[in-house]
Amino acid sequence: MKIDRIELREIHMRLKAPFETSFGVVQDRRILLVQVCSDGVCGWGEGTAMEGPYYNSETIDTAWLMLEKYLIPLVQGRELESARDIPEILSAVRGNEMAKAALENAVWHLESLMRGMPLSRLLGGARQEIPCGVSLGVQSGIDALLALVEREVAAGYQRIKLKIKPGKDIEVVREVRKRFPNIRLSVDANSAYTLADTWHLKRMDEFNLLMMEQPLEWDDVHNHSLLQACIDTRICLDESIHHLRHAAAALETGACRAINIKLGRVGGHTEAMRIQQHCLERKTPAWCGGMIESGIGRAHNIAMSTQAGFIWPGDVSASRRYWDEDIIEPEVLVSPEGTIAVPLTPGLGYEIRERRIEQLTVRQQSYQSRTVLATR
Repeated sequence: MKIDRIELREIHMRLKAPFETSFGVVQDRRILLVQVCSDGVCGWGEGTAMEGPYYNSETIDTAWLMLEKYLIPLVQGRELESARDIPEILSAVRGNEMAKAALENAVWHLESLMRGMPLSRLLGGARQEIPCGVSLGVQSGIDALLALVEREVAAGYQRIKLKIKPGKDIEVVREVRKRFPNIRLSVDANSAYTLADTWHLKRMDEFNLLMMEQPLEWDDVHNHSLLQACIDTRICLDESIHHLRHAAAALETGACRAINIKLGRVGGHTEAMRIQQHCLERKTPAWCGGMIESGIGRAHNIAMSTQAGFIWPGDVSASRRYWDEDIIEPEVLVSPEGTIAVPLTPGLGYEIRERRIEQLTVRQQSYQSRTVLATR
């Protein structure tokens, strides 16, 4: 397949409710979409960089710049055997995994369409449905959180994840566990603590948590190994894992006993496949994390989650939890049993609502034969 056109878009979508983590609150999402075309067939990818450099060092604006100035010129006009070629083509550019993933994942979608295969099968996945969990932002009070957990448990979600931060952690989790003694419960700190908080975090051991996600610094492995040695609760790393080398080092040093695999954070499907296979071979739980994606990113996550290494429910929840109206159809639905049926039609298995995307677009550029065709 020869890449003959690439298009960048920024769309704006408003979440149904604010989502709070340890590093801030978001409601109005700026989302980067990449469309890659060959012989009239087009695949879509989603950039998961946030509005500011608070989850990691990338933002939607840095991702746009990297794509425009460095990544697209490396791919435009190339003849590819497979989307697996993309990481090597982009390897001269260091880091910028979310920008790379947006481009690579669009090529994976394109390849699946051209081969007439579901993306999940092209990736080697076999599941016909995937289990779902849900991530709940920091709430204004205990009563509001308990009501939200009640609603999501009733909706069938198989794992509840609570965002925590200093001052909203131990007592919050205690109340949730007291009200829901049997649910699969985890917490996510998004790097809100330091190693000095070890004995405070050890108090989480009493709550029988599935895991504690990324308690320490976003780029740390060593201190997590020291913390894991002091607590019984399983640590799961998220922000610290950018590729297979990080994952291997974290497992070998005992820094974690589970890994959250996010497509954007690890640079795309190719590296995600390598990490999940590594975890599978070492019997280490892996699961798919979320970045408040639109339906395009969510559909890619569904396809990824069909692989054997993803053994825990991921953060792949229903479209209606976040958006009044998504940009795919049908929207992502979660069954009363907390599962999503994996589409078996070619590509993502969801139709891209291009008219809706056009309505939401605030910035757009198209590239063909290394030339900018249109700008707005």
